Amino acid sequence: MTGKAFTSSTRDIPAVSAVPRHVAIIMDGNGRWARKRFMPRVAGHTRGVEAVRTIIRACMERGVDYLTLFAFSSENWRRPADEVSFLMQLFLRSLKKEVARLHQNGIRFRVIGDLSRFDPQLVATIREAEALTAANTRFHLSVAANYGGRWDILNAMSRLMAAHPERRDGFTEDELAAELSMSFAPEPDLFIRTGGEKRISNFLLWQLAYTELYFTDTLWPDFDADALDEAIGSYQGRERRFGRTSEQLVEGKGADDAERHA
Repeated sequence: MTGKAFTSSTRDIPAVSAVPRHVAIIMDGNGRWARKRFMPRVAGHTRGVEAVRTIIRACMERGVDYLTLFAFSSENWRRPADEVSFLMQLFLRSLKKEVARLHQNGIRFRVIGDLSRFDPQLVATIREAEALTAANTRFHLSVAANYGGRWDILNAMSRLMAAHPERRDGFTEDELAAELSMSFAPEPDLFIRTGGEKRISNFLLWQLAYTELYFTDTLWPDFDADALDEAIGSYQGRERRFGRTSEQLVEGKGADDAERHA
């Protein structure tokens, strides 16, 4: 982990901007999209890759800095074996096809999650893509694969305990946060789930503490730039208080305005 410090929404008040700095998305509805068209479920996953390209481009154009996509959860191994196998091969093919383009566009690519169950060829391809794009700073794309929020927290705590077996007084929030998979990124400002379900499904449990949640019935293959604009528009209409009152927000804005004009 990088150990880089970002503002914690439960300890400090993060800066708020009109455009979310970090967007996290559960890409749901690929299978249903295919069934509605009398196509096999895997056709929906293939079409979903096109939506990924669209949303990466749209996020960059709108000034988003970080995009985290939930591609495969630790619970998705329960799906039919042929579908899991197809998803792994699709991930491998897509990564090989897209990594050069990601690099050319200044995108840093990372995969978060437990890769121990993946085929060695896929793991090697992931590591090569991460190494190739490691110096890029224009945009940060993270893909959660075999990821679970509970796994993430337990894994972070296990590392802390292994590194500091002498500690008997526990660990701080900052120490734990530095060991989480997303320690390199600010907490998401906006969480989007497509496909109509209204739950976070073990995704970024720690990081979503004060994230604005947005749910849409749009199936992932149909989620485009206009749909992203609707989500950002909803986000812009929220009052992000982080435990404060509305009156405090007004007073704080007044103080900021006065300082700028002093």
